[in-house]
Amino acid sequence: MGLYARARGDRASTAPDPVHAGRCLSIVSDPSPGATRTTAGGPHAAQNGSAPSTGREPSIGAPTPQHAHEAGSERRQRLARLPQRRTRALLALDAVGLFSLMMAIHGVRYALDLMTTVYPLQNYVIGFGIATGIHLAVLYFGGLYEREERLGSRPRLPRALALIGVAVLLCAGIALLTGQYLMPRGNLVILFVLGALLVVANRRIVREIQRRRHPAPRVLLVGEPHQTGTAAAQLRELDADDLEVAGEVREADDLPAHVERAGATDVLLLSNRTLDDVYPEPLATLERRGVGVLQMVRPSNSMLGLRGISELGGMPVVALRSHVLTVSERQLKRLEDLLLLLVTAPVTVPLTGLTALYVRLVAGAPVLYRQERVGQAGRVFSMVKFRTMRPNAEAESGAVWAQRRDPRVVRGLGWLRDARLDELPQLWNVLRGEMTVVGPRPERPELVAQFERAIPGYERRGEVPPGITGLAQVHGRYHTDPEYKLGHDLQYLVNWSPVLDLQILLRTLWVILARRV
Repeated sequence: MGLYARARGDRASTAPDPVHAGRCLSIVSDPSPGATRTTAGGPHAAQNGSAPSTGREPSIGAPTPQHAHEAGSERRQRLARLPQRRTRALLALDAVGLFSLMMAIHGVRYALDLMTTVYPLQNYVIGFGIATGIHLAVLYFGGLYEREERLGSRPRLPRALALIGVAVLLCAGIALLTGQYLMPRGNLVILFVLGALLVVANRRIVREIQRRRHPAPRVLLVGEPHQTGTAAAQLRELDADDLEVAGEVREADDLPAHVERAGATDVLLLSNRTLDDVYPEPLATLERRGVGVLQMVRPSNSMLGLRGISELGGMPVVALRSHVLTVSERQLKRLEDLLLLLVTAPVTVPLTGLTALYVRLVAGAPVLYRQERVGQAGRVFSMVKFRTMRPNAEAESGAVWAQRRDPRVVRGLGWLRDARLDELPQLWNVLRGEMTVVGPRPERPELVAQFERAIPGYERRGEVPPGITGLAQVHGRYHTDPEYKLGHDLQYLVNWSPVLDLQILLRTLWVILARRV
């Protein structure tokens, strides 16, 4: 579920206010199939006063020696290179491990005479190779090769079981559709369990090797004196090879400078009050420098439905990041678009041609209408659609928000807008990568400028390419206030999954059939 709140003095707001929803940041959550992402905006939650005050003023420790600063900078540089090395190592381990496991399962079953039919060895080698590729693809798009936070641990087995289960079902589906088995059916059942255990073991091995070969992370604590004192005492119980406390500061102001002076590689925010101070900056800057940022989870946060909580020295924490979708998720969404275009082409191509002919007969030339819209990351592109309004419809009014039963629409073409058939040419924009099938609708540059001035966080819609349809379109209408649409768009971003896209597409069909405007 989504959690949206914005700080106001010492008060906490937990209502899903679409306006204040823009002041949210991404909390790294469990990206397993169907899992929900959660955002937090920065409520001034009541602080846990159970920890005794240490009476110390916040500090970055004693004056940090120059060599400590240099050592911290070197640590960050070395740790920043770990994600790529980790990815390569895990890909190699998973590929070799999964293929070897498939061969071992087959060998044991063959030795025990549990095989009803035996084929030449080369058949199994080819089948196991294809199955290994399928498993690696599922693990990649499932996020198991994404950058892993240096600090905090959480169970990996449930996620690994879910993804290996998806890969096993894909292998079974190929056999069902083609009649060609990549491996004996009994092997799939055994692979489901042992494959997940292997994937978890590989990540534990790589993490342990990195821990032994690289210096321990240095953590800067941010919070009130009693909070930092309690957390420091808790963390110092850990092995010095696992973590070092770099220092303590009271406020998140000028956080990058504090990180530099303390020689820190990671930051732990101990109060919810600091969330508004770190998003979007300096969180994005710290990300670019390879500095991890964690937020301690208070009881009030847990009650509001946070998921994907990790553990650090006995403290519940979540990792923060400035962007919602990971690299693999963005790539999966792009692959989803291309597959959808390919599968629906036998229907959409003839329908587009017939609609173009109808528009030409009713409204004359031109049939297509191009308009500048704001796309991903604020880039402007030319969106194409069928013309349904009279020429020069905005010559006097300028850019205005679309209305219900818009008087500018040519008679006989209103039903095209109600049925969303005027959007069909935008499939070309999807093919070019300027748009996606499901996502926040693109708006005019003039209107975006107005909305960004009036609605905090409106620019967050641009984290993914704009869509032909979206959550705001199936829940709202043409005349729905943009502030309310923003709330739906942000909910879509933080809860994205292929399943959610499928749900929106099915609801879009219902909206079209019901001709709801």
